Amino acid sequence: MIDDAQSLVLETSCSTGQVALARGNTILAVRKLDEARRHARDLIPALAELLEAQNWNARDLDAVFVSRGPGSYTGLRIGIMTAKTLAYATGCALVGVDTFSAIALQAPAEALQIDVTADAQKDEVYVQRFHRSFPEEEWAAQGPLTIQAFDSWLGTVAQNGWISGPGIRGNESRLAGHLLVDAALREPRAESIHRLGLERLYRGETDNINALEPLYLRPSAAEEQQAKR
Repeated sequence: MIDDAQSLVLETSCSTGQVALARGNTILAVRKLDEARRHARDLIPALAELLEAQNWNARDLDAVFVSRGPGSYTGLRIGIMTAKTLAYATGCALVGVDTFSAIALQAPAEALQIDVTADAQKDEVYVQRFHRSFPEEEWAAQGPLTIQAFDSWLGTVAQNGWISGPGIRGNESRLAGHLLVDAALREPRAESIHRLGLERLYRGETDNINALEPLYLRPSAAEEQQAKR
């Protein structure tokens, strides 16, 4: 039964990754990945420990929900490749979740508009704006994810608009006077990835193993350098 779906949640878009297991709407366990270690070294052991603690094996999973970015190039590759490998090996559903949608979900109850941001380097930011008409309404994206010059974007933020996302880090002084989401809620939580992934699964929306890719918008710095050679 889909209401009792046993699912895995992978969030590797930010510096501190998370792995979680859930049954239906309930998160059973969450494991944070060691920030001092690479996700590649920490993710699989953490997953194995969580499965063992629940007396599950990988083939007991009905779905894997994975954060697809934007975020760390390396982290996203590791998380999505792990999710695709599990889906291929076990036959479970593969469901990608937009990272910024998950972060918007964590906004304060009083927020009606929020810009989610992440560092895009070169004084630019990834940004996507979300809106709702009243606090109980679901968030809706007002437009696609974009890359913008920091100051140009900041000039478009409404006085009552909130700002969230890892893009705040290091820019607090430039954002003085704006409504900022608490630091603990600026990075995606496993619970938010799970909720959005489960909603997609209930609607019958799953991703093709061969087609799901990280949401980057542009190549990494290493890829750009390689292209110039």
